[in-house]
Amino acid sequence: MLQFIPEILLYRFLLKGCFTMDVPKEKSNDDIQLEQTTTPTTLAPTAKSSTQDKDLGLNIRLIFAITAAVLGSSFQHGYNTGVVNAPQELIENWISEVKMNRTGMPTSQSEVTVIWSITVSIFCVGGMIGGSLVGTIANRFGRKGGLLLNNILVLLTVLLEGFARMAKCYEMLIIGRLLIGINSGLNAGLSPMYLSEISPVNLRGAVGTVYQLVITISILIAQILGLEKVIGTEDQWPLLFCLTGVPALFQVITLPLCPETPKYLLINKGKDMQAQRALTWLRDTIEVHDEMEEMRSEHESMKLISKVTLKELLVNSSLRIPLIIAVMVMLAQQFSGINAVMFYSTKIFRTAQLSQSAAQNATMGVGAMNVLMTLVSLILVERAGRKTLLLVGFSGMCIDTILLTISLAFSDTSDVAAYFSVICVILFVVLFATGPGSIPWFLVSELFNQSARPVATSVAIAVNWTANFVVSIGFLPLQEALGAYVFIIFAALQGFFACFIFKKVPETKNKTIEEITSMFRQISYQ
Repeated sequence: MLQFIPEILLYRFLLKGCFTMDVPKEKSNDDIQLEQTTTPTTLAPTAKSSTQDKDLGLNIRLIFAITAAVLGSSFQHGYNTGVVNAPQELIENWISEVKMNRTGMPTSQSEVTVIWSITVSIFCVGGMIGGSLVGTIANRFGRKGGLLLNNILVLLTVLLEGFARMAKCYEMLIIGRLLIGINSGLNAGLSPMYLSEISPVNLRGAVGTVYQLVITISILIAQILGLEKVIGTEDQWPLLFCLTGVPALFQVITLPLCPETPKYLLINKGKDMQAQRALTWLRDTIEVHDEMEEMRSEHESMKLISKVTLKELLVNSSLRIPLIIAVMVMLAQQFSGINAVMFYSTKIFRTAQLSQSAAQNATMGVGAMNVLMTLVSLILVERAGRKTLLLVGFSGMCIDTILLTISLAFSDTSDVAAYFSVICVILFVVLFATGPGSIPWFLVSELFNQSARPVATSVAIAVNWTANFVVSIGFLPLQEALGAYVFIIFAALQGFFACFIFKKVPETKNKTIEEITSMFRQISYQ
């Protein structure tokens, strides 16, 4: 995984040039006193804090912390999503052989299909469990501590999946998939939370997008490694699953060298000096006074608020509104149909009358395009803004999905329609990667303050994995019943979510958490 460090250093060069901003001049003491006396019903000032008045770009230490956190977390999420696609037939044959040896009776294909479906889908069940535990783990062990402890599940997974074939026990493969699903669900909450809390305000979106970028890279790597000419063979497919231990080992070695997030140390643990040392390390400068004062101010305000529970999220309107937005954005990401397109893209291309070889190549092209456009979104998110990219993504996907449905309907009789469907699939991935793919992961952390963030993240991540499970289980039966017209369902959902985003989702670009929460307080009082 060390090969990704040069790439991230390249991103440093790109981001350094892209995130130089014109900002308002530093506030006077009178301005600060005036803001401190502002009542909760007043909208927070639009002027940015003095922390943003400096060119807070990336530095080598922050890049190192981002790399350590992301490669060991989002890589698990993406790799274990894509690793089951290529060796499916090989593993199904192995399951059939194991079951026949146990019973002495030939195994029907329907039995094998059921076992394989459980093996694939239980990953999402694990994600739901892990997502629901994010708040508890984040508060008890910290963001960094939670990420490190989570690697215990990876070790157990490697042992179970790696020795399943040798032990002739497909149940070990199923349990391993469940455990790595729990690991990925926890990572999906802990890693964006860690990234959000170590990032300067003006780079928060770009750094948050790195999580989705590594997911797309790891899916592509899993697809490539799963090819028969690599290690997707009858003898080597267990090694394919064992490789999930490599990024975990990388994280266990590198993340202990990085600090816990300053906000967690100060606000959750009350350790002012440790928080300042952590912030100094991350910014690679001793000039962190203004940012520390912001955190101390948030800490003082948190003392007046009791610990946020799930009940409080639902009862308090200033928390309920952002929770609804977070849940809806997570639902939008999964119900957009992206997993239907990614999981079954080869089958879609075969439906479009492409040969098996051409369909596999097209699938690889889709994966590569997903990586490229996520990298582009990393640059765009701080320029165009979160809301704009979400609107462009979902509106464009709605139109594109309708065109895909029409082209697939005529692909049997028209070569033009068949190849146009390939273009539609690629365009779909482009639109998804520019915003809907990456923004939901870090938007949740931007909508809530430190006290509400862990429990809100737990709810949002659990909802995301539940929706993922529903799409994974429901797509094939719907496709068999409706054929190409199954994508009309996704088009309708995309249109609905685009309308919701336009009316309800606020723009959080370059806004501090204080400003965002003040905005929701004002809405709740209206």
